[in-house]
Amino acid sequence: MTKISIAEATLIALTNEADVAVIKPARNISGAVRLPGDKSISHRYAMLAALAEGETRLTNFSSGADCTSTLACLRQLGVTVVRENDAATLINGAAARLRPSPDALNCGNSGSTMRMLAGILAAQEFDSKLVGDASLSRRPMARVIAPLEQMGARIIANDGGRPPLEVKGAGKKLRALDYTLPVASAQVKSAILLAGLFAPGETSVEEPMRTRDHTELALRAFGTEVTRVRNRTTIAGGQKLHGISAAVPGDISSAAFFLCAAAIFPDSNLVLEDLLLNPTRAAVLDVLMGMGARISVIDLNENHGELVGTVRIGGGGLRGAAISGAQSAALIDELPVLAAIAPYTREGIQIQDARELRVKESDRIRGVAENLRAMGAEVQELEDGLRVPGGQRLRGANINSFGDHRIAMAFAVAALRAEGETRIAGAECVSISFPEFFGMLEAVAER
Repeated sequence: MTKISIAEATLIALTNEADVAVIKPARNISGAVRLPGDKSISHRYAMLAALAEGETRLTNFSSGADCTSTLACLRQLGVTVVRENDAATLINGAAARLRPSPDALNCGNSGSTMRMLAGILAAQEFDSKLVGDASLSRRPMARVIAPLEQMGARIIANDGGRPPLEVKGAGKKLRALDYTLPVASAQVKSAILLAGLFAPGETSVEEPMRTRDHTELALRAFGTEVTRVRNRTTIAGGQKLHGISAAVPGDISSAAFFLCAAAIFPDSNLVLEDLLLNPTRAAVLDVLMGMGARISVIDLNENHGELVGTVRIGGGGLRGAAISGAQSAALIDELPVLAAIAPYTREGIQIQDARELRVKESDRIRGVAENLRAMGAEVQELEDGLRVPGGQRLRGANINSFGDHRIAMAFAVAALRAEGETRIAGAECVSISFPEFFGMLEAVAER
């Protein structure tokens, strides 16, 4: 069985032609992979470590550009961050005493960085400016601005609440808040809870449906008390955080591409080691099992409140799926790749209640639809999702990534069973979350 680690992965699927990945058909998927650290957890651990007393040592910290942006912003705020090659990331906490940056804090392409860091900056005694790249500058931030301003901060943004954001910290005037989210968002919930760390009294967030709970688990890991009753999360201000030593589990959103690749080949046998299995993130496993993939979980354990395990997947005759409501919210990062493999299923896949996909790094609904049509598939684009019939054959084509890492990776997976070669333009965008992706995919693709 082929086994590849992050350190061994190279972009061997990239051509010399700038920013184009060439994907050739495979006959099977087999091997074992250990994925880079979960991006969501890496962001949160880094931010909490910056506010903690003492040193935090993190292994398998995300290798993606988004989490690198978080570390760069923390350095600008006076936090000492040392990355020891592939070994560990060391963060010496500022014990909540951050210092103002003379320059704008560049969040790159990372909405997670901008939204959650805004929560921390809203509580400071100084003003800050958050900027991002062209893609991030088009993404709406009004949902996070509204509650933070209710807590006493002032945030100036472009029309429509878009970046850059000028955050005028409330400092000692910060107020606790009891807030009901109009739309489920783990990032907005996290921003409010992070601001709540600095506010006297209790800050509570009520969600319309449960979202990923990495912030709550990370806050507990760093020594704070957080309570949750049904969809209501509460934190008391004034609590101190203490540095930890932790291994970041493998990113399950990145794993989704490998899981889907294995699922579309009947004789596949793929093992994913030390993978995050948090119930608020593992819905893709349930969906693939419901479609007929053979999945087993072994070596299940807990790491700072997060479930971690090794997953084995074998393909099968995939049926189909109808995804909507809370399931769409739980699968928001995985929906593009599920839609991309839908033609290979018997019954197809229908996705609804996923309008959030239109305001990600790209309009992912439109991008998936256009690329599937380029590969010869029939697809119906809905306002809030997609309807992709099953039993279709895909042919190799020229694919547009739209500068979106999840679009590029989704169609690299779909291309593995297509007839002929597929060329993905703008493939360098995968570095945002998973720079090793093409090399790791090539290593487990049998030809």
